[in-house]
Formats: sequence, C-alpha cells, structure tokens
Amino acid sequence: MAALTPAQKAPAPERARPILARLARAHPDWGPTLEFRTPLDLLVATILAAQATDERINGITRGLFPRYRSARDWAAVPQARLEREIKASGFFRQKARAIRTMSQQLVERFGGKVPRDMEGLTSLHGVGRKTAAIVLGAAFGVPAIAVDRHVGRVATRLGLASKGTDGVERGLAELYARRDWYKVTWTFVLHGRRTCMPRPACPRCPVRELCPYPDKTV
Repeated sequence: MAALTPAQKAPAPERARPILARLARAHPDWGPTLEFRTPLDLLVATILAAQATDERINGITRGLFPRYRSARDWAAVPQARLEREIKASGFFRQKARAIRTMSQQLVERFGGKVPRDMEGLTSLHGVGRKTAAIVLGAAFGVPAIAVDRHVGRVATRLGLASKGTDGVERGLAELYARRDWYKVTWTFVLHGRRTCMPRPACPRCPVRELCPYPDKTV
C-alpha cells in the first residue's frame, strides 16, 4: 500500500468540490437512468428497480406506463395481473403489493398526486428515503441526496462520509451546497457503477489523486 499524497490526505471539505467537478466531467450524462414522464412513473419505476438493473426496469415500464396513467389505475389492477406484468423485475409479488398499496394510499390521502416533500413520500408504503430522494430530485427539482449502494461506496472510499445510509447522507449534505445535491447523487451513482465498483478500477479513476482509499487496484 503506497503512502498517501498530501492531496489525498487533505480534509474532506478541501477535496469535495474538486471531486465533484472531476466526476461531472467524467460522467457528462449524469442524471436518472430510469425512464419516466411523470412523478408517479418515476415512483413506480424506482420501487420496481430494487434488486434489478435500470435497463431491465425500463424494458418493463415501456409497456406498463402507457396502460397505467394514474394512481387509480395502479390501485385497481388485480394483484395477479400486475405480478405477471412485472415478473421479470424479480421479487414481483412483493413489488406488486407495494405498488398497489402505495397507489391506494395516494388516492386516499393525496388525491392521487405524488407528494412533493420527504415526509409525505416516506409515509407511503414501500417508499424509503432513497426512493423519496430520487423522486424529489428528478421529478420535482427539490434538492435531495439519494443514498444507494453506489453512493455509499463512493462516498466512504473517498473519505467524504462515514459508513451507513444516515452517515453518508448527512456527510454529503454537510460538504455540498443544496444546489449540488442532485448532481452529487447521480455523479456518484454513475462513478460507482462504472469505475468505483466493489472491485474498483482505480487506474482509470478520474479522482484517484484525491482518493484516500487504501486498497486501490493497480
């Protein structure tokens, strides 16, 4: 293990801005990779995407979204039919129940509209902070940091946050201005998918010079 350079040992606040700038340049296509037209589309797609690739979910939702345009549509679809339609997503029984229950709650408590705040979104069945943050940022333009496994891995390896979803979200929120939270989420997601994987591809990493992670690959 090589000794850390002064740049790699610099405090997180000094490295945070350059890291984001480099990741944005390296991934100019940063942004949500689930296809959607409405906040409800994105909410459903994000629930479906658990333990599945976005590419697979996009293939499923291209056929679903033209048929189900409102929360009432999703709430009314029979469980067995929805299970068949989303079977390729994996865990289809649980996901079908979650989508139908969430949609019923939207109809009953929110007039069929997707809430525009964290509290309202996380009050829905099957919607945690990660899903809520994705919807807030991508569908409503509300600053939010979504912590998935990629964001968590990248943030902790870069020494920008402590481990655990709460620690990562809090650490990144303290380092970056609210206006950058959406960019932080998606540049970190793409970097985690493409370069900083469980076995990282460190030689091609655009932020290697700023990364204190001790187990870099060569």
